[in-house]
Amino acid sequence: MVRSRYKSLVDSLAAEIRSGRLAPGTRLPTHRTLAAEEGVALATATRIYAELASMGLVSGEAGRGTFVRELGLPPGHGVDQQATAPEMLDMNFNYPALPEQTELLRSGLRHLASAGDLEALLRYQPHAGRPHERAAVARYLACRGLAVTAQQVLIVSGAQHGLAVSVMALLDPGDVVAVDSLSYPGFKVLAESQRLELLPVAVVDQGTGMQPDMDALAACCAQRRVRAIYAMPTVHNPLGWVLTLSQRRRLVAIARKHDLLIIEDAAYAFLADAPPAPLAALAPERTLYVSGFSKNLATGLRVGYVVAPVKWVPRLERVIRATTWNTPGVMSALVCHWLADGTAARVEAQKRADAATRQALARRILGDRRCIGHAESYFLWLPLPAEVRAEQVVMALLHANVAVSSAEPFAHAQQVPHALRLALGSLPLPLLETALQRVVQVISDWELR
Repeated sequence: MVRSRYKSLVDSLAAEIRSGRLAPGTRLPTHRTLAAEEGVALATATRIYAELASMGLVSGEAGRGTFVRELGLPPGHGVDQQATAPEMLDMNFNYPALPEQTELLRSGLRHLASAGDLEALLRYQPHAGRPHERAAVARYLACRGLAVTAQQVLIVSGAQHGLAVSVMALLDPGDVVAVDSLSYPGFKVLAESQRLELLPVAVVDQGTGMQPDMDALAACCAQRRVRAIYAMPTVHNPLGWVLTLSQRRRLVAIARKHDLLIIEDAAYAFLADAPPAPLAALAPERTLYVSGFSKNLATGLRVGYVVAPVKWVPRLERVIRATTWNTPGVMSALVCHWLADGTAARVEAQKRADAATRQALARRILGDRRCIGHAESYFLWLPLPAEVRAEQVVMALLHANVAVSSAEPFAHAQQVPHALRLALGSLPLPLLETALQRVVQVISDWELR
């Protein structure tokens, strides 16, 4: 059987890209030019580029054209894989730790060893956590502007597990969830696994920062049958915004008008000093508040929580039972001990100060380059100059032993901006300074080409 012209052209272009004859960053002919040069229909040319894009070989950018992608990058531009080489300076992942935390762990474990209920930690726990531990989390949240009962708190195995429990309990495959066009990659992965449709909502560039477009959200909900909204109102990842009280009330009003479930991700909320009330305080009847103790205490402590209306608690408990049965008792007990004795509050304050130091360092080194982020957060969004492509910068930095993420893993919309997301919380300060200097040097090198 004679192979179709379409398939032959796809194979030919793919071979040229994989062999390096078409170098990464090469701008390919327009759809119309390709059609004329190869004697095929315009629709066929469009189909050729679509297949090459599905193979991960090219990327189309509105207003700019179709470009050959950098094939040497790891999946997800590094976000899906942790940097394992010992010499790699990791600015992909945030696992902020203070020097004294190891001793805090020793002290905490000694306390558990001397506790009277140690034997109880060896047994299965209630699915939503032991009552006194749920009460400890409720007291912790009361100090952060969220007054809830212990009955509303379910202890889970980290914030990502909390998001999974929320989605599995209350959403169905095919449900539409509104999400910021740039947002946390972990929710994208979760949505794919649960076959949810994510509806990207535009974010607005205000010059000094980015903000969610509430008018766009309202329009999306008016046009589509949206079931839920996923939001990070306090220290958004990756853009760092903290929504004002009026913005939060507008979001809640939209949710009530269209009967939306709100999933509020508060993983980084501890970094904001005296933020406005959480969405869960403004709309307690429809909000799931999800967070954990990985960022504020330690990433190895896989303890998180979901706060929900009492009517949803049985459904959430069933999913906890189906996925992990219960949070490991030892870790839950350790975290709740730190909540009770003030250790958690002290560590959070120290990390806010640490994050502010790192932000100031980054902004000093980046100089006049525009960067977007919260002044006390562990990450920074760095838009690239118009002539510089993100995948080329990411690849060059990998060769310079610096791992960063492009915008691609964070992007929910078809159009992916050329930007870097820099995690500032994992490296010691001297190494962070070195890594940031390499970032500046690599971008400068590409600007001069």
